[in-house]
Amino acid sequence: MATVEQGDLAELERFVGGMLKSLEPPARRSLFRRVATTMRRQNRDRIRAQKNPDSTRFAPRKAPPEPVMGNFAVKFLYPAGGSGPPRLVMMKSWEKQGPVFTGYDIEAGGIRTFEYDRVIKWLRVDPADQNKGAGRIRNRRTVKQRAMFRKIGRAMQAGQSDHDAWIGFAGMVASVATVHQLGLRDKPARHAREVRYARRELLGMTAAEREDLLDAVIAHLVVG
Repeated sequence: MATVEQGDLAELERFVGGMLKSLEPPARRSLFRRVATTMRRQNRDRIRAQKNPDSTRFAPRKAPPEPVMGNFAVKFLYPAGGSGPPRLVMMKSWEKQGPVFTGYDIEAGGIRTFEYDRVIKWLRVDPADQNKGAGRIRNRRTVKQRAMFRKIGRAMQAGQSDHDAWIGFAGMVASVATVHQLGLRDKPARHAREVRYARRELLGMTAAEREDLLDAVIAHLVVG
């Protein structure tokens, strides 16, 4: 799990360490719950603003390859979910962008995306199939027009014990977050080449956030 823990709050510990130690475990747990909740809110707001903890903006995405529009019908077999037999896909309106292509799947009755390298077999399109009715791909916003990490903030978790408070991510979300947090190498798609991602610090604290959190802790201790 990728996390920001109490260890990052050294200044807070030095300032109020003695007072924290004097608290009974239930009181400390209550305080750390407030700390964790505050950190999660701060980081969610900052991710929504597309900023690193030092207030610089996230490095922009690399522009995706321009989509190649299909001007002819395609028909192929594609792996079905689980261990079932492959399913038949027929598309008349589609576009290919990098390792995937998207189009109106006539059999499914809606827009679907497929990985090009996972196609089991390409089939001949009969003249009768050419005349089948099908939906069309409307103009959609491209990836580069959307804010990054729009959903990852919702997956942020927070927790506490008698001794610490933390925020972070778990499972596959944690893997994605770690790649961006540290600027590691990863594959953007299953069959794509490995690339190095720009460092985008999803978890951290700005100086103002640290001050706000310290004020909240002191207020909690003073009020009792």
